[in-house]
Amino acid sequence: MVGLYQAGPSTDLHGDRHARILAPPETACPDMTDDVDQDGSYDERPSKSARKRQSDDLQALGEALIELSESELDALPLPEQLRDAVVLARRITAHGGLYRQKQYIGKLMRKIDAEPIREALDAKRTRERVEATRFHRIEQWRDRLLREGSEAVAALAAELPHIDSKAIGKLTERARKEQEQSSQKVTPAGRELFRVLRDALSNTAP
Repeated sequence: MVGLYQAGPSTDLHGDRHARILAPPETACPDMTDDVDQDGSYDERPSKSARKRQSDDLQALGEALIELSESELDALPLPEQLRDAVVLARRITAHGGLYRQKQYIGKLMRKIDAEPIREALDAKRTRERVEATRFHRIEQWRDRLLREGSEAVAALAAELPHIDSKAIGKLTERARKEQEQSSQKVTPAGRELFRVLRDALSNTAP
């Protein structure tokens, strides 16, 4: 290491004149051993933790397939070997056997391009959220019609001008009378009102 020389000589206790060598300040040197290969080049592969996260994600994605119905599985772009493994997993009841089958499914997931499967499942979940929101909206309108009667019918007609407000008004009155005379929470006319509202709201934004 090359030292730094102080300007001018100095004298020690024995009278010797010599140049004082000052050590350069130490600088922190980052540990690059994890990022550099043996040949000195940088390793651009994902880190161990990133690979673990990716593996866990694919494992969870594969296990989500087990919860799907036959028709839903048929709608997904699954390789035959993976589909067979998923179908078999749904038949296994023993905890240990199911665990091993899930691990096998995860292994298969890591061997394929899982993006088409992920996209299909994401689209399915989006449709389910939209349907749940629409169902909740229908329930809200039905309950409001049963609670407020003609005022709610007028509000519904203002929001949905294409509906037959006169028919819905008559059905609402019938459902309200049935509700007054019955201990049931939902009466036959109430269920019919729900179906009419479902049809009326089917082509509207949730």
